[in-house]
Amino acid sequence: MKKIGIHLGIMLITGLVMVLIFFYYFLPSYTNHGETITVPDLGGLAYEELDNYLTQRELRFEVEEDSGYSAELPPLTVLKQYPIAGSKVKANRKLIINLNKTTPRKVIMPNLIDGSVKSAQMVLESYGLEIGNIEYRPDLAQNAVLEQKLKGKVIEPGDSIYQGSRVDLIVGDGLGNQMLEVPALFGMDFEDAEFTVIGSGLRLGSILTAEPVDTLPMGAVIRQIPKAGQSIRIGEDIDLWVIGYDEQTRTVDYGTGSDGLNN
Repeated sequence: MKKIGIHLGIMLITGLVMVLIFFYYFLPSYTNHGETITVPDLGGLAYEELDNYLTQRELRFEVEEDSGYSAELPPLTVLKQYPIAGSKVKANRKLIINLNKTTPRKVIMPNLIDGSVKSAQMVLESYGLEIGNIEYRPDLAQNAVLEQKLKGKVIEPGDSIYQGSRVDLIVGDGLGNQMLEVPALFGMDFEDAEFTVIGSGLRLGSILTAEPVDTLPMGAVIRQIPKAGQSIRIGEDIDLWVIGYDEQTRTVDYGTGSDGLNN
Protein backbone atom coordinates (compact mmCIF):
# COMPACT_ATOMS: atom_id res chain seq x y z
CA MET A 1 0.00 0.00 0.00
CA LYS A 2 2.83 2.30 0.86
CA LYS A 3 4.45 1.70 -2.53
CA ILE A 4 1.14 2.32 -4.29
CA GLY A 5 0.77 5.60 -2.45
CA ILE A 6 4.29 6.61 -3.44
CA HIS A 7 3.62 5.73 -7.08
CA LEU A 8 0.35 7.69 -7.07
CA GLY A 9 2.12 10.69 -5.58
CA ILE A 10 4.84 10.54 -8.22
CA MET A 11 2.22 10.30 -10.97
CA LEU A 12 0.29 13.26 -9.60
CA ILE A 13 3.42 15.37 -9.32
CA THR A 14 4.54 14.36 -12.81
CA GLY A 15 1.11 15.19 -14.23
CA LEU A 16 1.09 18.57 -12.49
CA VAL A 17 4.55 19.37 -13.86
CA MET A 18 3.42 18.41 -17.36
CA VAL A 19 0.35 20.66 -17.09
CA LEU A 20 2.49 23.55 -15.91
CA ILE A 21 4.96 23.02 -18.74
CA PHE A 22 2.12 22.93 -21.25
CA PHE A 23 0.44 26.15 -20.04
CA TYR A 24 3.55 28.17 -19.25
CA TYR A 25 5.95 27.08 -21.97
CA PHE A 26 4.38 25.19 -24.85
CA LEU A 27 1.06 27.10 -25.16
CA PRO A 28 2.56 30.62 -25.00
CA SER A 29 5.20 29.77 -27.60
CA TYR A 30 2.54 28.24 -29.85
CA THR A 31 0.08 31.16 -29.64
CA ASN A 32 2.65 33.99 -29.16
CA HIS A 33 0.82 34.67 -25.90
CA GLY A 34 1.40 38.24 -24.70
CA GLU A 35 3.34 39.19 -27.87
CA THR A 36 1.96 41.92 -30.14
CA ILE A 37 3.02 43.63 -33.35
CA THR A 38 2.67 47.35 -33.96
CA VAL A 39 0.74 47.99 -37.17
CA PRO A 40 2.92 50.05 -39.55
CA ASP A 41 1.72 53.09 -41.46
CA LEU A 42 1.00 51.87 -44.98
CA GLY A 43 -0.27 55.17 -46.38
CA GLY A 44 1.08 55.76 -49.90
CA LEU A 45 2.72 52.32 -50.14
CA ALA A 46 2.37 50.74 -53.60
CA TYR A 47 0.22 47.61 -53.96
CA GLU A 48 3.07 45.50 -55.37
CA GLU A 49 5.17 46.21 -52.27
CA LEU A 50 2.50 45.25 -49.75
CA ASP A 51 2.94 41.47 -49.73
CA ASN A 52 6.68 41.45 -49.08
CA TYR A 53 6.48 44.39 -46.67
CA LEU A 54 3.79 42.82 -44.47
CA THR A 55 5.14 39.26 -44.67
CA GLN A 56 8.41 40.47 -43.15
CA ARG A 57 6.36 41.84 -40.26
CA GLU A 58 4.26 38.66 -39.82
CA LEU A 59 1.11 40.34 -41.09
CA ARG A 60 -1.34 39.64 -43.93
CA PHE A 61 -3.67 41.89 -45.91
CA GLU A 62 -6.89 41.94 -47.89
CA VAL A 63 -7.91 44.68 -50.36
CA GLU A 64 -11.37 46.19 -50.04
CA GLU A 65 -13.47 46.00 -53.19
CA ASP A 66 -14.91 49.51 -52.77
CA SER A 67 -11.76 51.62 -52.97
CA GLY A 68 -11.63 55.40 -52.76
CA TYR A 69 -9.73 58.06 -54.65
CA SER A 70 -7.36 60.90 -53.83
CA ALA A 71 -5.69 63.13 -56.39
CA GLU A 72 -2.76 63.58 -54.00
CA LEU A 73 -1.66 59.91 -54.15
CA PRO A 74 -0.52 57.75 -57.09
CA PRO A 75 -2.93 55.06 -58.34
CA LEU A 76 -2.93 51.68 -56.55
CA THR A 77 -1.28 52.99 -53.41
CA VAL A 78 -2.68 52.56 -49.91
CA LEU A 79 -5.34 55.15 -49.19
CA LYS A 80 -6.71 53.80 -45.90
CA GLN A 81 -6.03 50.84 -43.63
CA TYR A 82 -7.64 49.02 -40.75
CA PRO A 83 -6.46 48.60 -38.04
CA ILE A 84 -4.89 52.04 -38.19
CA ALA A 85 -1.14 52.60 -37.87
CA GLY A 86 0.13 52.24 -34.33
CA SER A 87 -2.46 49.64 -33.29
CA LYS A 88 -1.27 46.53 -31.44
CA VAL A 89 -2.23 43.20 -33.06
CA LYS A 90 -1.25 39.52 -32.89
CA ALA A 91 1.04 37.96 -35.46
CA ASN A 92 -0.62 36.83 -38.70
CA ARG A 93 -3.38 39.44 -38.31
CA LYS A 94 -5.11 40.36 -41.56
CA LEU A 95 -5.15 44.10 -42.36
CA ILE A 96 -7.94 45.58 -44.50
CA ILE A 97 -6.50 47.82 -47.20
CA ASN A 98 -8.24 50.52 -49.24
CA LEU A 99 -6.33 51.30 -52.45
CA ASN A 100 -6.37 54.51 -54.43
CA LYS A 101 -8.27 53.94 -57.68
CA THR A 102 -6.52 54.29 -61.04
CA THR A 103 -9.36 56.48 -62.27
CA PRO A 104 -11.79 58.26 -59.96
CA ARG A 105 -15.48 57.55 -60.19
CA LYS A 106 -17.90 60.34 -60.99
CA VAL A 107 -20.24 61.85 -58.40
CA ILE A 108 -23.01 64.43 -58.60
CA MET A 109 -21.99 67.97 -57.74
CA PRO A 110 -23.97 69.04 -54.65
CA ASN A 111 -25.62 72.46 -54.24
CA LEU A 112 -23.49 74.60 -51.92
CA ILE A 113 -25.04 77.97 -52.80
CA ASP A 114 -26.25 80.09 -49.82
CA GLY A 115 -24.75 77.65 -47.31
CA SER A 116 -21.83 78.48 -45.01
CA VAL A 117 -18.23 77.58 -45.79
CA LYS A 118 -18.19 75.06 -42.93
CA SER A 119 -21.35 73.41 -44.24
CA ALA A 120 -19.89 73.33 -47.77
CA GLN A 121 -16.76 71.61 -46.51
CA MET A 122 -18.78 68.91 -44.74
CA VAL A 123 -20.97 68.31 -47.80
CA LEU A 124 -17.98 68.11 -50.14
CA GLU A 125 -16.24 65.57 -47.90
CA SER A 126 -19.38 63.41 -47.83
CA TYR A 127 -19.27 63.31 -51.67
CA GLY A 128 -15.56 62.48 -51.76
CA LEU A 129 -14.70 65.99 -52.97
CA GLU A 130 -12.27 68.54 -51.56
CA ILE A 131 -12.59 72.23 -50.82
CA GLY A 132 -10.25 74.32 -52.97
CA ASN A 133 -9.51 78.04 -52.92
CA ILE A 134 -11.87 80.40 -51.10
CA GLU A 135 -12.29 83.83 -52.68
CA TYR A 136 -14.16 86.55 -50.81
CA ARG A 137 -16.38 88.95 -52.72
CA PRO A 138 -18.30 92.03 -51.50
CA ASP A 139 -21.74 90.80 -50.44
CA LEU A 140 -23.91 91.28 -47.37
CA ALA A 141 -24.31 87.50 -47.01
CA GLN A 142 -21.28 87.05 -44.78
CA ASN A 143 -19.44 83.71 -45.16
CA ALA A 144 -22.17 82.40 -47.48
CA VAL A 145 -21.27 80.55 -50.69
CA LEU A 146 -22.17 82.67 -53.74
CA GLU A 147 -20.64 80.51 -56.49
CA GLN A 148 -19.00 77.10 -56.84
CA LYS A 149 -16.26 76.58 -59.42
CA LEU A 150 -14.14 73.82 -60.90
CA LYS A 151 -10.90 74.84 -62.62
CA GLY A 152 -12.09 78.42 -62.95
CA LYS A 153 -15.51 77.59 -64.41
CA VAL A 154 -18.86 77.67 -62.61
CA ILE A 155 -20.16 74.16 -61.94
CA GLU A 156 -23.87 73.70 -61.49
CA PRO A 157 -25.52 71.45 -58.90
CA GLY A 158 -26.25 68.08 -60.49
CA ASP A 159 -23.30 68.15 -62.91
CA SER A 160 -21.02 65.10 -62.98
CA ILE A 161 -17.65 65.61 -61.36
CA TYR A 162 -14.73 63.30 -60.62
CA GLN A 163 -14.35 62.16 -57.03
CA GLY A 164 -11.38 63.86 -55.40
CA SER A 165 -11.84 67.09 -57.40
CA ARG A 166 -11.12 70.40 -55.65
CA VAL A 167 -14.07 72.77 -55.71
CA ASP A 168 -13.31 76.49 -55.39
CA LEU A 169 -15.79 78.73 -53.57
CA ILE A 170 -16.77 82.36 -54.01
CA VAL A 171 -17.91 83.59 -50.59
CA GLY A 172 -19.57 86.78 -49.34
CA ASP A 173 -17.45 88.96 -47.06
CA GLY A 174 -20.43 90.51 -45.26
CA LEU A 175 -19.86 93.87 -46.94
CA GLY A 176 -21.58 95.31 -49.98
CA ASN A 177 -20.27 97.37 -52.89
CA GLN A 178 -22.34 100.42 -52.02
CA MET A 179 -20.39 103.27 -50.42
CA LEU A 180 -21.95 105.22 -47.54
CA GLU A 181 -21.09 108.41 -45.71
CA VAL A 182 -20.37 107.84 -42.02
CA PRO A 183 -23.04 109.61 -39.92
CA ALA A 184 -22.09 112.12 -37.20
CA LEU A 185 -22.70 110.45 -33.84
CA PHE A 186 -20.89 112.82 -31.46
CA GLY A 187 -23.11 113.86 -28.56
CA MET A 188 -25.85 111.34 -29.40
CA ASP A 189 -27.31 109.08 -26.75
CA PHE A 190 -25.89 105.58 -27.20
CA GLU A 191 -29.27 104.04 -28.05
CA ASP A 192 -29.93 106.73 -30.67
CA ALA A 193 -26.43 106.27 -32.08
CA GLU A 194 -26.95 102.50 -32.31
CA PHE A 195 -30.25 103.04 -34.13
CA THR A 196 -28.58 105.48 -36.55
CA VAL A 197 -25.65 103.15 -37.31
CA ILE A 198 -27.82 100.12 -38.03
CA GLY A 199 -30.35 102.18 -39.95
CA SER A 200 -27.55 103.47 -42.17
CA GLY A 201 -26.63 99.94 -43.26
CA LEU A 202 -23.54 99.85 -41.05
CA ARG A 203 -22.64 97.75 -38.01
CA LEU A 204 -21.59 98.54 -34.47
CA GLY A 205 -18.02 97.53 -33.86
CA SER A 206 -16.29 97.91 -30.49
CA ILE A 207 -18.04 99.90 -27.74
CA LEU A 208 -15.49 101.43 -25.37
CA THR A 209 -15.72 103.35 -22.11
CA ALA A 210 -15.16 107.11 -22.03
CA GLU A 211 -14.66 109.28 -18.95
CA PRO A 212 -17.41 111.83 -18.01
CA VAL A 213 -17.05 115.39 -19.29
CA ASP A 214 -18.76 118.58 -18.19
CA THR A 215 -20.46 119.24 -21.52
CA LEU A 216 -22.09 115.86 -22.21
CA PRO A 217 -24.50 113.65 -20.23
CA MET A 218 -23.86 110.03 -19.26
CA GLY A 219 -24.49 107.62 -22.13
CA ALA A 220 -23.42 110.10 -24.81
CA VAL A 221 -21.06 109.25 -27.68
CA ILE A 222 -17.86 111.24 -27.31
CA ARG A 223 -15.79 109.68 -30.12
CA GLN A 224 -16.21 107.51 -33.19
CA ILE A 225 -14.05 105.70 -35.75
CA PRO A 226 -14.31 106.12 -38.73
CA LYS A 227 -14.97 109.84 -38.37
CA ALA A 228 -18.17 111.49 -39.57
CA GLY A 229 -18.21 112.25 -43.30
CA GLN A 230 -15.81 109.51 -44.36
CA SER A 231 -16.91 107.03 -47.05
CA ILE A 232 -17.05 103.34 -46.17
CA ARG A 233 -18.69 100.28 -47.64
CA ILE A 234 -22.11 99.16 -46.54
CA GLY A 235 -21.87 96.64 -43.70
CA GLU A 236 -18.61 97.98 -42.24
CA ASP A 237 -18.11 98.59 -38.51
CA ILE A 238 -18.13 101.82 -36.54
CA ASP A 239 -16.38 101.89 -33.15
CA LEU A 240 -17.85 104.14 -30.45
CA TRP A 241 -16.60 105.64 -27.19
CA VAL A 242 -19.52 106.14 -24.80
CA ILE A 243 -19.53 108.00 -21.48
CA GLY A 244 -20.43 105.63 -18.63
CA TYR A 245 -20.37 102.47 -20.76
CA ASP A 246 -19.46 99.35 -18.77
CA GLU A 247 -17.45 97.00 -20.98
CA GLN A 248 -17.99 94.09 -18.57
CA THR A 249 -21.78 94.23 -18.42
CA ARG A 250 -22.15 95.93 -21.83
CA THR A 251 -24.59 98.43 -20.38
CA VAL A 252 -24.61 102.23 -19.99
CA ASP A 253 -24.77 103.91 -16.61
CA TYR A 254 -27.29 106.73 -17.10
CA GLY A 255 -26.48 108.28 -13.72
CA THR A 256 -25.62 111.93 -13.05
CA GLY A 257 -22.74 113.33 -15.03
CA SER A 258 -20.07 115.66 -13.64
CA ASP A 259 -22.10 118.67 -14.69
CA GLY A 260 -25.15 117.48 -12.77
CA LEU A 261 -27.14 116.78 -15.95
CA ASN A 262 -29.28 113.67 -16.24
CA ASN A 263 -29.92 111.88 -19.52
